[in-house]
Amino acid sequence: MNPFHYTACTDIDSALAAMASHNGTNPCQARFVAGGTNLIDLMKERLAHPSALIDINGLPLADIAPTDDGGLRLGALARNADTADHPLVRARYPLLRAAILAGASPQLRNMASNGGNLLQRTRCYYFYDADVPCNKHTPGSGCPATKGLARQHAIFGASTHCIATHPSDMCVALAALEAVVHVQSVRGRRAIPFATFHRLPEDRPEVDTTLAPDELITHIDLPPAQPGFAVHSTYLKLRERASYAFAMMSVAAALDIGEDGRVRTARVVLGGVAHKPWRNVPAESLLVGKVAERASFMAVADAVMADARPAGGPGVPESSRGNSWKIPMAHRAIVRALEMATQGIPSNTGEDGARCRGEQPA
Repeated sequence: MNPFHYTACTDIDSALAAMASHNGTNPCQARFVAGGTNLIDLMKERLAHPSALIDINGLPLADIAPTDDGGLRLGALARNADTADHPLVRARYPLLRAAILAGASPQLRNMASNGGNLLQRTRCYYFYDADVPCNKHTPGSGCPATKGLARQHAIFGASTHCIATHPSDMCVALAALEAVVHVQSVRGRRAIPFATFHRLPEDRPEVDTTLAPDELITHIDLPPAQPGFAVHSTYLKLRERASYAFAMMSVAAALDIGEDGRVRTARVVLGGVAHKPWRNVPAESLLVGKVAERASFMAVADAVMADARPAGGPGVPESSRGNSWKIPMAHRAIVRALEMATQGIPSNTGEDGARCRGEQPA
């Protein structure tokens, strides 16, 4: 058993003060806890050893409300289920709703917070074994995945230090929607564009985000909804089984299509293929001005996948790396997701996916 100090706070200032106090004596070892759907698991598996838990469930950060510029503010403590079911999310940001419903299970979505979803750690099986060397556990100890089983691992942005992938479905949609994460500490407040919130492993794979250890996520802002995205967006999730499972890969696609059938704006973000949601803006731009049809989508998929590489370190034969199949599958998934978005099909999973297939939701 690992003893820890527990504090329950009811206002932001006291929570930040508690974090600053603990970090002053034991840097980076105090943690905020909300739903606990990932942190508590990590503690049980001996992968997280916080010296203090600061319970923030009493903080007033659960509201979801419109912003003055026409966007939407998602409180960090709003539960995933409540976010997906919010009338304004349903109406303006169905891509986010579809991604949330594709993730986890109803029980977990009822507990998991929006802020916590952003901070969940990889489900790499080597990382989840505390007795196996891992650069995320102990920097410099090595990455056994680079020479081992790499079925679920990265095809973009990997390094010799880590080939893990980010597990969130919600984050893939937030990247496509160009969300902004707002954080606060005793040192002040700042806003982090979603594209720079998560980081690639490089030579510091133990650091997943650009969030400072003492910073608290307070809310996530969505910009005003792009015209057309509410009608032409989809979240395509490919997984090994139809029930609760993390994505082998996923695609968030959104299009604004003019009356002439040509694309005015496009977003394509992949999940389950990198240490962060993977977006290629130059590839998206290839769709602008083009007719929303398969030939255009194929060109975008070609551009997105041009830099994809199978997981594994130097000297490991490509045939042994275990995830070469992800590259052609991701190419096909991009095309399929863009076709679904064009047709107004919101998802291939979850409640909305069942409805679009004419099935009864479970």
